[in-house]
Amino acid sequence: MKKVISILGIVLLIASMPSFGQCCNSSTKHGAAISDGRECSNPQEKSEVKAYYFHSTRRCATCLAVEDVTVKTIKEKFEGKIPFQSIDIEADENNPLIAKYKISGQTLLIIKGDKVVDLTNEAFMNARTSPEKLEAKIKKTIDSM
Repeated sequence: MKKVISILGIVLLIASMPSFGQCCNSSTKHGAAISDGRECSNPQEKSEVKAYYFHSTRRCATCLAVEDVTVKTIKEKFEGKIPFQSIDIEADENNPLIAKYKISGQTLLIIKGDKVVDLTNEAFMNARTSPEKLEAKIKKTIDSM
């Protein structure tokens, strides 16, 4: 009986482990990996760091500052080599990235392959009052990827 329970426990343990070998996984901003079922058509796509800023059509001064600081940091610190995309979630509501990353409001993401770092809180706390802190956080995040 103990042998059957041990074998069953091992099977359940193995079955519950995440699949680390999948190619085109993405992560939500909460860190959960999601497989979208596609094959990786471009190996470069998995290793390239990208920045996305999702926002509403009507934007406050802080929303604009988040984008401005992010764009400035990427241009100055990375010589514009990091792709940046600003996406209006109301005007472009069918954008597949909105569903993929489960976006519902203003969100700043730095992404490399299946690693997603959500910098939204730091961005909104610092973009207007301490832009140098946001710049440092963006640089540190990208450098670590």
